[in-house]
Amino acid sequence: MANSLKILAVSDRVMENLYTPNVRDYHSDVDMIIGCGDLPFYYLDFLISALDVPLVYVRGNHDEGPQYAVDKRVLTHVPGGQEIHGRSVHVKGILLAGLEGSMRYRPRASLMYTEAEMRREIVRLLPHLFWNRQRYGRFLDILITPSPPFGIHDRSDLPHTGFRVFLTLLKLFKPSMMLHGHIHLYRQDALRVSQFMQTTILNVYPYRILDFDPLP
Repeated sequence: MANSLKILAVSDRVMENLYTPNVRDYHSDVDMIIGCGDLPFYYLDFLISALDVPLVYVRGNHDEGPQYAVDKRVLTHVPGGQEIHGRSVHVKGILLAGLEGSMRYRPRASLMYTEAEMRREIVRLLPHLFWNRQRYGRFLDILITPSPPFGIHDRSDLPHTGFRVFLTLLKLFKPSMMLHGHIHLYRQDALRVSQFMQTTILNVYPYRILDFDPLP
């Protein structure tokens, strides 16, 4: 039986208790970082360096570049991280796939998609999922997005409406887990975890520590 992996999932907000030189003192057991969008590249770069673990991430609708680090580096991506929009990767026994952005609320803006545009992005992802099935015997373990699925953790205003096509993706490929951000929650009793068929859907804003058991 594979050992459980500890995942630090982050989104949308730089947290002082993570963006600190002694973060490793409190989170030395983290095995992987997952970025669900709308975070500065320098913050994710810092977490990689401080915790010395792999990072996979997608961009949120506010993640346009270039971005500027405090040491004056110009960042167009997260150094050392794997951006996984429209593809799947195998990291520490886990199959992960990502889809960036939010619902389109400004014409021609980058990192925003209509339902039809997101459907085309998912078509790009499909060969990766079928390859996973052929090689590993399953399509996907964790889906990573900024936006939630339609009707689950989303809101009624267009920028925070979820994608209906995500529901179809979950029905067909049955990942164990879907991690998203984008929806800011401040009340302790706010709904953060839901079950949709075989998938546990979690809003990780602003961060969440998860245990995940890879399949053998």
